[in-house]
Amino acid sequence: MGFKLEQHIQTPEQQLESNWISRTLQKEVTFFGKTFGNRKKEDFYTEIAVLLKAGITLRDALALVRENEKKEKMRSFYSEMVDALVSGTSFYEILQEQRPFTEYEYCSVKIGEETGTLPRITEELGKFFAQKNEQRRSLINALTYPIIILITAVLVVIFMLRMVVPMFEDIFKQNNVDLPAMTKMVVSASNFIRDFGWLVLLIGVGLIVLRKTLANTIAFKRRKDFLLLRIPYLGNFIASVYLAQFTQAVALLTASKVPVLNSIGLVKKMIDFYPLKQALTQVEKHVLLGKSLNESMSTTSIFDHKMVSLVKVAEETNQTEYIFERLNRQYAIEVQQKSKLLSTVMEPLIIVVIGIFVGVILVSMYLPMFKLSSVVG
Repeated sequence: MGFKLEQHIQTPEQQLESNWISRTLQKEVTFFGKTFGNRKKEDFYTEIAVLLKAGITLRDALALVRENEKKEKMRSFYSEMVDALVSGTSFYEILQEQRPFTEYEYCSVKIGEETGTLPRITEELGKFFAQKNEQRRSLINALTYPIIILITAVLVVIFMLRMVVPMFEDIFKQNNVDLPAMTKMVVSASNFIRDFGWLVLLIGVGLIVLRKTLANTIAFKRRKDFLLLRIPYLGNFIASVYLAQFTQAVALLTASKVPVLNSIGLVKKMIDFYPLKQALTQVEKHVLLGKSLNESMSTTSIFDHKMVSLVKVAEETNQTEYIFERLNRQYAIEVQQKSKLLSTVMEPLIIVVIGIFVGVILVSMYLPMFKLSSVVG
């Protein structure tokens, strides 16, 4: 390994300095907020791995990363990390003090420091966040265009209900035309938008403004995740994204000789998807009761038969790392394929649905016209 971290007994002055550094680091990261997100982590771990593999010490690697950083606040953050290393604090302890870094990350780094495999661990962490970011981009790319089409189509329908339907309604009232049931429903929808449209808009804007606050609420996040999981096709796609992250994380920890049960516990704290977190909690309970991992996983619906079968093979052949790496590749490919298919399917589906709504409005407005023509005749 390109560096060796020396352990020594700290004097009271050094302990005071170390505590001050920890508080300063915490303040910096809190001030940054979302600055040190997944994209930043991908670059951070990848650059550290490359430098460590080149034989550069961890302190010098962090110093080089700092020099490549353009933002002054981030440069200060890396400087504090270097100072903490010099004072005798281990790398994993530095990460442990920071809010953006999860237990999965600093535990992996701790294993890398203890086993002399830190270059590989940081490389795998870089790959993990690279795949996580790619999956996020795939999801955004798959939904962006359909959402634009949906918003445009909804605005067209609202315009028709708010502007076009009232003109026909006035004509029908002036001529005392008996309206069919379909026309009455459309007119009622038009009146609702006229009377409560601004209220609905304000509520929508309020939800958007409060989105971050609601997103940090555990109850809201839990209900949102379970609701997403129930949406046809989209739920399976989102589940595949998180299963890909789960298998990659378990493969990394297993390669570091972490017991599978401990790996599941660490990954559960890292993954921010409640259906999977709940399933992993259930798996932990069954394993502690003496059941095998594949039997425990089969009790939850989020793990498909393919994964359960391969995990059974992994337990029987002691090839857990290889099997989870293979599962990760399969789920990664599945996510790419589903993202393309999702975009392909949603576009015509949205157009058809909106076309039906527009058609219903037009037909409901033209049906009374026949009665009106007979009255005029």
